[in-house]
Amino acid sequence: GGGSAGGAAPGAKPGVEHKLEERLYSVLCCTVCLDLPKASVYQCTNGHLMCAGCFIHLLADARLKEEQATCPNCRCEISKSLCCRNLAVEKAVSELPSECGFCLKPFPRSILERHQKEDCQDRVTLCKYKRIGCPWQGPFHELTVHEGECGHPTKTGNELMEILDEMDQNHKKEMQLYNSIFNLLSFEKIGYTEVQFRPYRTDDFITRLYYETPRFTVLNQTWVLKARVNDSERNPNLSCKRTLSFQLILKSKVNSPMECSFLLLKGPYDDVKINPVIYHFAFTNENNETDYMPLPIIDSVECNKLLAAKNINLRLFIFQIQK
Repeated sequence: GGGSAGGAAPGAKPGVEHKLEERLYSVLCCTVCLDLPKASVYQCTNGHLMCAGCFIHLLADARLKEEQATCPNCRCEISKSLCCRNLAVEKAVSELPSECGFCLKPFPRSILERHQKEDCQDRVTLCKYKRIGCPWQGPFHELTVHEGECGHPTKTGNELMEILDEMDQNHKKEMQLYNSIFNLLSFEKIGYTEVQFRPYRTDDFITRLYYETPRFTVLNQTWVLKARVNDSERNPNLSCKRTLSFQLILKSKVNSPMECSFLLLKGPYDDVKINPVIYHFAFTNENNETDYMPLPIIDSVECNKLLAAKNINLRLFIFQIQK
C-alpha cells in the first residue's frame, strides 16, 4: 500500500514526533488488515507481513476463484510452501504495549493475558458463594468486602433449594446443547470453513455499517454470510449495548430442499468469546436466505472487540440433515 509509515524527521520537535511504539505499530502490522497480528506472522518472498487469519483467507479466496494467491502489496505468488513465519516480528509484537481491558493500563502483549487473569485489581471476579446462587460480579479489589457482607451463606435450606433448582435447570439446558452438538457430529455430511466478515457501508443518505464474507464453498454448495450491528438501528454508535446479527445465504442452485443445522464459533486466530447456538433452516431455490439471527457473543465488550478489528474471523459449521 502507499503512504509513508516513517516517523518525524531527525530535526523535528519531540512534540511532533510519534512515540516509538506508534511508529513500530505501523511497521509491524499486517499489510492486509492493518492490525497488529495476534498469533503467527507470515511473510511473502519480498518480506511483506500478513497475520495468520489474513494469510489463510488469501489462500482460501484464491482457491475459490481458482487463481494463484498473490501478496496484496507486491503481487508475488504466495502459498504455504513459498511463505515462512517471521519469528522476529512475532516476538517484537509480543513486547509492544497493549491496553488492559479492565484497568486500561498498558502492558507488553506477552504478559497481558496473565495480568488480566491473575494480577489486575480491576479484573471482573465472581463471589465464592456463586455456587449457591450469589449473582455478584465486580472488580477484584471489591471482592473481599462483598464476600464479608454476602447474604447467601446465611440463607435457609429451603431458600437454597429454590436457587439450586433454578441452577439445575440452567445446567440441564447446557447439557441439551452439548448433546445436540455431539449428535450433529455423527452426521454423514458435515462441512466447516473459516469465514472472514469484511466491513462495508450502505449507499443510503446515512450510511450504515454492514459485514459480508466473500463467497465460500461448503458441502459442494456456494454460500455467503452477512452481518449487521444492532440490527441496523439508525445510529448504532449512539447505543452502549452492541449486538451483531448474521444471515446465511445459499448462492448456488439446489435440486431439492437442503435442510441444515449450522453454528458459528470463534476462529482459530481470534480470541472472541461466542456461545455455541445451533440454528436450523431448509434452503430452497425460492427461499435461500435465513432470517437475521443473533450472533451469540457473550457481551457488548466482546462485540466491541470484534467491531474494533478490521475483519471478523469466525468458523462456520454446516450439518446437512439426510432424509
